[in-house]
Amino acid sequence: MADAAGQAPPEAASAAPAPAAQAPAEAAAQGGAEAAAPAPAAAEEPAKDAVAPVIVIKKVMDDGHGGAHGGAWKIALADMMTAMMAFFLLMWLLGATNADQRKSIADYFKPTSHSNVTMGKLAGSNGILGGRSIIDPDGFPFSTKQTAALERVTPKSEGGPTENDPNPNSTERSDPSDPSKMSEEQKKAVAEQQDQASFEKLEKEIREKIEQNPRLANLKDQVKFTREKEGLRIDLIDKADFAMFGLGGTQMMPRAQQLVNEVAKSLAGTPNKLAVRGHTDAVPFTNAEGRNNWSLSAERAEATRAQMEKQGVAGARFARIEGVSDTMPFNPNDPLDPRNRRMSVTVLHRD
Repeated sequence: MADAAGQAPPEAASAAPAPAAQAPAEAAAQGGAEAAAPAPAAAEEPAKDAVAPVIVIKKVMDDGHGGAHGGAWKIALADMMTAMMAFFLLMWLLGATNADQRKSIADYFKPTSHSNVTMGKLAGSNGILGGRSIIDPDGFPFSTKQTAALERVTPKSEGGPTENDPNPNSTERSDPSDPSKMSEEQKKAVAEQQDQASFEKLEKEIREKIEQNPRLANLKDQVKFTREKEGLRIDLIDKADFAMFGLGGTQMMPRAQQLVNEVAKSLAGTPNKLAVRGHTDAVPFTNAEGRNNWSLSAERAEATRAQMEKQGVAGARFARIEGVSDTMPFNPNDPLDPRNRRMSVTVLHRD
């Protein structure tokens, strides 16, 4: 018993520590499990710190909408602005220039006259280079000459006569500068061109004389120039505060005499024939002699002719003197308009 009792405590002692030894083991196992549990959480933390992927959004634009963002509209705008600038410049020129200046500008842009082309006398052939070297002066078949006849002479052809050269074998050529060798059409063309140049000079000269005369400066608008089939017509027109003749009379007023004198001095230096025509308005008048607007317009035309002759215009240059009464009014809408009373002096074309 004693042995048993003496042995029991060791067993109990040996048995009692078993749970105590097992408890640390369980605690260690549990601690290992808890230590192993945070491993996935630790693995998730680096994943959260990783860079997010780049997302590219591509938008497809329609061609029609995308064109508005190009540069084509700038070109269209520049063209429009250039056209508008040119238009306003044109409007400014028309408003800032007078009739003579505008005519000068128009004449500047007129094409040049034709040239008279003749064959070179020393050209060996009638070909393009005349059968010689291009550097040989005598090898050029064409020599250009400026003429007043405005005719183009065609080089002679090997095929026979041409319109401009009826006899291709003839050595005689018509010289446009020699009137004796010119045809009637060429003479007429030359005379017409000379008349046009003379008319322009005459119109400019008369305008300048009137503007430079202090007593006539305010009458410059009463002198009108018109190009017509017969030649250059110069109209001396009445107005409300200016009349060339007294009412129903043929005595020329002093200011009208000065105006006619300036015109006559310029016409004295031209060789062209002249025609004087008298006009009246439709206002009738009564007199004991039975005169009317027909006789009055003719008498005033004769008075104008006589005044011009005093200023150096030869009497033989007057082709006709006529009175037309009120049949050719300046203002057809108002027969009583004072502008219908006027004298017309026409510088006729030369024959």
